[in-house]
Amino acid sequence: MSTTTTGENLRIHTIETAPDASKPLLEKSKKSYGYVPNLHGALAEAPGLLDAYQTMHQLFLDSSFDKDELTVVWQTINVEHECHYCVPAHTAIAKAMKVDDSIIAALRNKTTLPTPKLEALRNMTLALVRNRGVVSQEEITAFYEAGFNQRQLLEIILGLSQKVISNYTNHIAETTLDDAFKPFDWKN
Repeated sequence: MSTTTTGENLRIHTIETAPDASKPLLEKSKKSYGYVPNLHGALAEAPGLLDAYQTMHQLFLDSSFDKDELTVVWQTINVEHECHYCVPAHTAIAKAMKVDDSIIAALRNKTTLPTPKLEALRNMTLALVRNRGVVSQEEITAFYEAGFNQRQLLEIILGLSQKVISNYTNHIAETTLDDAFKPFDWKN
Protein backbone atom coordinates (compact mmCIF):
# COMPACT_ATOMS: atom_id res chain seq x y z
CA MET A 1 0.00 0.00 0.00
CA SER A 2 1.40 3.44 -0.87
CA THR A 3 -0.63 5.40 1.66
CA THR A 4 1.01 6.34 4.92
CA THR A 5 -0.42 5.32 8.25
CA THR A 6 -0.60 7.46 11.34
CA GLY A 7 -1.14 5.61 14.58
CA GLU A 8 -2.80 2.39 13.52
CA ASN A 9 -6.28 3.62 12.86
CA LEU A 10 -6.67 5.59 9.62
CA ARG A 11 -4.81 5.77 6.34
CA ILE A 12 -3.41 9.14 5.40
CA HIS A 13 -3.96 9.41 1.68
CA THR A 14 -1.85 11.19 -0.87
CA ILE A 15 -3.40 12.60 -4.03
CA GLU A 16 -2.37 9.42 -5.83
CA THR A 17 -3.89 6.98 -3.30
CA ALA A 18 -7.07 8.88 -2.46
CA PRO A 19 -10.49 7.79 -3.66
CA ASP A 20 -11.24 9.41 -7.02
CA ALA A 21 -13.80 11.81 -5.55
CA SER A 22 -11.20 13.10 -3.07
CA LYS A 23 -8.41 13.71 -5.59
CA PRO A 24 -9.63 17.17 -6.70
CA LEU A 25 -10.24 18.12 -3.07
CA LEU A 26 -6.68 17.16 -2.14
CA GLU A 27 -5.42 19.11 -5.17
CA LYS A 28 -7.29 22.10 -3.74
CA SER A 29 -5.56 21.54 -0.37
CA LYS A 30 -2.17 21.33 -2.07
CA LYS A 31 -2.86 24.56 -3.94
CA SER A 32 -3.87 26.32 -0.70
CA TYR A 33 -1.09 25.04 1.57
CA GLY A 34 1.66 23.99 -0.83
CA TYR A 35 1.26 20.39 0.37
CA VAL A 36 -1.54 18.07 1.50
CA PRO A 37 -1.93 18.39 5.29
CA ASN A 38 -2.10 15.02 7.04
CA LEU A 39 -5.59 15.85 8.35
CA HIS A 40 -6.83 16.29 4.79
CA GLY A 41 -5.17 13.02 3.83
CA ALA A 42 -7.09 11.27 6.61
CA LEU A 43 -10.39 12.93 5.69
CA ALA A 44 -9.90 11.89 2.05
CA GLU A 45 -11.04 8.33 2.77
CA ALA A 46 -14.57 9.79 3.02
CA PRO A 47 -14.81 12.32 0.14
CA GLY A 48 -18.01 13.87 1.52
CA LEU A 49 -16.34 14.53 4.85
CA LEU A 50 -13.32 16.20 3.25
CA ASP A 51 -15.63 18.28 1.06
CA ALA A 52 -17.75 19.26 4.08
CA TYR A 53 -14.63 20.20 6.06
CA GLN A 54 -13.22 22.37 3.27
CA THR A 55 -16.60 24.00 2.65
CA MET A 56 -17.20 24.74 6.34
CA HIS A 57 -13.68 26.13 6.65
CA GLN A 58 -14.34 28.62 3.85
CA LEU A 59 -17.80 29.49 5.17
CA PHE A 60 -16.36 30.17 8.62
CA LEU A 61 -13.56 32.30 7.14
CA ASP A 62 -16.30 34.27 5.33
CA SER A 63 -18.33 34.75 8.53
CA SER A 64 -18.72 38.07 10.33
CA PHE A 65 -15.83 37.31 12.70
CA ASP A 66 -12.49 39.08 12.32
CA LYS A 67 -9.17 37.21 12.41
CA ASP A 68 -8.86 37.43 16.19
CA GLU A 69 -12.41 36.21 16.73
CA LEU A 70 -12.00 33.34 14.25
CA THR A 71 -8.91 32.28 16.16
CA VAL A 72 -10.71 32.47 19.51
CA VAL A 73 -13.49 30.19 18.29
CA TRP A 74 -11.18 27.69 16.57
CA GLN A 75 -8.59 27.48 19.34
CA THR A 76 -11.10 27.44 22.18
CA ILE A 77 -12.68 24.36 20.64
CA ASN A 78 -9.33 22.77 19.76
CA VAL A 79 -8.02 23.21 23.32
CA GLU A 80 -11.28 22.05 24.91
CA HIS A 81 -11.27 18.96 22.68
CA GLU A 82 -7.55 18.46 23.46
CA CYS A 83 -6.69 18.15 19.77
CA HIS A 84 -2.96 17.47 19.51
CA TYR A 85 -3.02 18.34 15.79
CA CYS A 86 -5.38 21.32 15.52
CA VAL A 87 -3.91 23.42 18.34
CA PRO A 88 -0.50 23.57 16.60
CA ALA A 89 -2.11 23.89 13.16
CA HIS A 90 -4.26 26.83 14.24
CA THR A 91 -1.31 28.40 16.01
CA ALA A 92 0.48 28.43 12.65
CA ILE A 93 -2.67 29.72 10.94
CA ALA A 94 -3.10 32.48 13.55
CA LYS A 95 0.51 33.55 13.10
CA ALA A 96 0.02 33.64 9.32
CA MET A 97 -3.11 35.76 9.88
CA LYS A 98 -1.01 38.09 12.09
CA VAL A 99 -3.08 37.47 15.23
CA ASP A 100 -1.37 39.01 18.26
CA ASP A 101 0.86 36.58 20.16
CA SER A 102 -0.89 37.45 23.44
CA ILE A 103 -4.16 36.07 22.04
CA ILE A 104 -2.46 32.93 20.73
CA ALA A 105 -0.72 32.28 24.06
CA ALA A 106 -3.85 32.91 26.15
CA LEU A 107 -5.83 30.43 24.07
CA ARG A 108 -3.14 27.73 24.16
CA ASN A 109 -2.56 28.20 27.91
CA LYS A 110 -6.18 28.79 29.00
CA THR A 111 -5.34 32.18 30.47
CA THR A 112 -7.35 35.41 30.28
CA LEU A 113 -7.65 36.96 26.83
CA PRO A 114 -6.56 40.60 26.37
CA THR A 115 -10.08 42.02 25.95
CA PRO A 116 -13.40 41.37 27.69
CA LYS A 117 -15.06 40.98 24.28
CA LEU A 118 -12.73 38.16 23.23
CA GLU A 119 -13.16 36.55 26.66
CA ALA A 120 -16.95 36.68 26.19
CA LEU A 121 -16.54 34.95 22.84
CA ARG A 122 -14.43 32.22 24.44
CA ASN A 123 -16.98 31.82 27.25
CA MET A 124 -19.87 31.40 24.82
CA THR A 125 -17.89 28.98 22.67
CA LEU A 126 -17.04 26.91 25.74
CA ALA A 127 -20.66 26.96 26.90
CA LEU A 128 -21.81 25.65 23.52
CA VAL A 129 -19.15 22.92 23.45
CA ARG A 130 -19.48 21.79 27.06
CA ASN A 131 -23.27 21.86 27.14
CA ARG A 132 -23.83 20.50 23.63
CA GLY A 133 -25.64 23.65 22.54
CA VAL A 134 -27.76 24.12 25.65
CA VAL A 135 -26.93 27.60 26.93
CA SER A 136 -28.77 29.79 29.40
CA GLN A 137 -30.47 33.07 28.68
CA GLU A 138 -27.92 34.70 31.00
CA GLU A 139 -25.05 33.36 28.89
CA ILE A 140 -26.70 34.61 25.70
CA THR A 141 -27.36 38.03 27.24
CA ALA A 142 -23.74 38.33 28.40
CA PHE A 143 -22.58 37.43 24.89
CA TYR A 144 -24.79 40.10 23.32
CA GLU A 145 -23.81 42.69 25.93
CA ALA A 146 -20.15 42.09 25.04
CA GLY A 147 -20.89 43.36 21.53
CA PHE A 148 -21.88 40.23 19.63
CA ASN A 149 -25.17 39.44 17.92
CA GLN A 150 -27.47 36.59 16.94
CA ARG A 151 -25.64 35.96 13.67
CA GLN A 152 -22.37 35.51 15.52
CA LEU A 153 -23.96 33.18 18.05
CA LEU A 154 -25.02 30.97 15.15
CA GLU A 155 -21.64 31.33 13.43
CA ILE A 156 -19.94 29.83 16.48
CA ILE A 157 -21.98 26.70 15.70
CA LEU A 158 -20.56 26.76 12.15
CA GLY A 159 -17.01 26.91 13.52
CA LEU A 160 -17.83 24.18 16.02
CA SER A 161 -19.16 21.97 13.24
CA GLN A 162 -15.91 22.35 11.32
CA LYS A 163 -13.82 21.65 14.41
CA VAL A 164 -15.80 18.54 15.37
CA ILE A 165 -14.86 17.08 11.98
CA SER A 166 -11.16 17.81 12.40
CA ASN A 167 -10.77 17.23 16.13
CA TYR A 168 -12.61 13.92 16.15
CA THR A 169 -10.81 12.70 13.04
CA ASN A 170 -7.46 13.59 14.57
CA HIS A 171 -8.31 11.72 17.77
CA ILE A 172 -9.16 8.59 15.82
CA ALA A 173 -6.28 8.90 13.34
CA GLU A 174 -3.66 10.01 15.86
CA THR A 175 -2.64 12.32 13.03
CA THR A 176 1.06 13.12 12.86
CA LEU A 177 1.86 16.83 12.82
CA ASP A 178 2.95 18.22 9.48
CA ASP A 179 6.42 19.79 9.48
CA ALA A 180 4.91 23.29 9.25
CA PHE A 181 3.07 22.76 12.55
CA LYS A 182 5.83 21.02 14.55
CA PRO A 183 7.31 24.29 15.93
CA PHE A 184 3.94 24.88 17.63
CA ASP A 185 3.55 21.44 19.21
CA TRP A 186 1.10 21.47 22.12
CA LYS A 187 0.36 19.19 25.02
CA ASN A 188 -2.57 19.70 27.37
